[in-house]
Amino acid sequence: MAIHFKRLFCTCSNDATQSVVTSVVSILTQQRSKSRWSYVHSLCPNGIDPIDFSQITLQLKNKPHLALRFFHWTKSKSLCHHNLASYSTIIHILARGRLKSHAYEAIRIAIRSSDLAADDDNEDRRFNSPPLKVFETLVKTYRDCGSAPFVFDLLIEACLESKKVDPSIEIVRMLLSRGISPKVSTLNSLISRVCKSRGVDAAYAIYREFFRLDEEKNEISKRGFGFRVTPNVHTYNTLMLCCYQVGLLEKVEEIWHEMCNIKCNPNAYSYSVLMAAFCEYGRMGDAEKLWAEMRNEEMEPDVVSYNTIIGGFCKIGDVGRAEELFREMALAGIESTASTYEHLVKGYCNIGDVDSAVLVYKDMSRRAFRPDASTLDMMVRLLCDKVRVQEALEFVRYAVGKFDLHPLEKSYEALIRGLCFEGRMEEAMKLQAEMVGKGFRPNSEIYGAFIDGYIGQGNEELAEALRKEMLQTHMQS
Repeated sequence: MAIHFKRLFCTCSNDATQSVVTSVVSILTQQRSKSRWSYVHSLCPNGIDPIDFSQITLQLKNKPHLALRFFHWTKSKSLCHHNLASYSTIIHILARGRLKSHAYEAIRIAIRSSDLAADDDNEDRRFNSPPLKVFETLVKTYRDCGSAPFVFDLLIEACLESKKVDPSIEIVRMLLSRGISPKVSTLNSLISRVCKSRGVDAAYAIYREFFRLDEEKNEISKRGFGFRVTPNVHTYNTLMLCCYQVGLLEKVEEIWHEMCNIKCNPNAYSYSVLMAAFCEYGRMGDAEKLWAEMRNEEMEPDVVSYNTIIGGFCKIGDVGRAEELFREMALAGIESTASTYEHLVKGYCNIGDVDSAVLVYKDMSRRAFRPDASTLDMMVRLLCDKVRVQEALEFVRYAVGKFDLHPLEKSYEALIRGLCFEGRMEEAMKLQAEMVGKGFRPNSEIYGAFIDGYIGQGNEELAEALRKEMLQTHMQS
C-alpha cells in the first residue's frame, strides 16, 4: 500500500503534528531564556511546515511580539519554506496586535517573494498577480485570525509603494463588493497615484467610482452595500492639485464647488491650490477675494498661502502689494522660505528694479536659502543689462561656491557679452572655456559678442577669423 506524505518537515500524522505544535507553543510561551529557540529547533530539526507555523502563530495571537520573533527566527534560520497561508497568518496576527509597520513589511515580503508563483490551477485569472494572490489568501484567513480591517489598507499601500496600480484598483473594487471600504486616506493615496500615472480624467473617474457618487442610495442598498464612505478635504485637495499641475483651471474650480456642495469645509491648503490656479492665470482679483474669504472664515494663512499670493502679485508686476504681504507674513510670526524670496527677486527683476532685486537676493543669501538657477539667471541678466557685469560675476561665483549652483546657458551668454562689451576679452575667453566645460556649445550670440569686442579693440584680423569659424560651425551643424 503506497503512502503519500503531505507533510515535508516535522511530522507525518495529524496527532504527531498537533503534539509538535502544542510543544512548540508551550516552549515559546513558558521558556523565558534564549535557550527556548534551541529547544524548538531540537523538536523540528528538519524545519517547520508552513501549516504548522500557522497553527503555532495562531496560538500566539495574544502575544504578537513573540509571534513576530518566531517568524523572524524561522526566516533567519531558513526553517520554514513560507507560503501564502503562513505569510497571511503572521500578517493578520501583527495587524490584530496593531503592529502596523511590521505587518506592512511582512506584506511587502509576501508580494515580492519569488516563491509565490502564479497558480496555474486557479481558474480566476484576477488572482494571477502576487498582490491579488496575497489579497485572496488574506480574505480566506481573515476570520480565523481575528484580524483588523486595516490589514487591507496596508496591502493597498504596499501595492502603491511598488507602483502596482492595477492590483490596487482591483483590490478596492473587491473590498467594496464585500461591503468593506478602505480608509479614506488609502483611497486618496490611490487617487493621487492614478493621477500621476494616468492623468486627471482617470483619477476623477476612480474618485467617482470608489466614493459611489454616481449611485443612488436605494441602488446601493439593493446591491447590499449599506454604506457610503465620504470623501474628505484631502480627497478634494488631491484632485485640485492634480488639475492645477496640468493647467486645468476650470476643473480646479469645478472640484472646489463640488467640495462645497457636499458641505466639506476647505482648509488652508485648499485655498492655496485654488489661489495658485487664479494666480497662474493672472486672476488676482479672484485670488484676493479668496484670500479675504479665508480670513473671514478665521482661517489663518500658512506659509504656502502667503507664498502663493505673494508669487501671484510678483508675476503681474505688483511687487508693492507683494511686499505688504511679505511684511504681514513676518508680523504674523510665519517664517519665510526660499520660495518667498524667489518670488520677490523675480518680481523686481521683471519690473527692472535691479537695486531692490539685489537687496532681496543678498538677504536671501544671508539666510542661507539656496536660490534656484532660474532666479540667479534673472539676476545675472538684469545686472549685465544695467552694465554691472562685475557684480553679476560675483553673484555667480558666490552661488557656485556656496550652493554648488550651476549657471544656466543664458547666464553665461549675458556675462560673456558684458565682459566683451567692457573689453575684458581674456576674462571672457576663460568664462567661455568654463561654459564649454559645462556642456554648452558657443552659439551666434557668443561669437557675435567676441567679434564686437575684438572690433572695439581694433583687432579686425581676429574678428574676421571668428566670423569664418562661426560660419563653418553653423554649416557643420
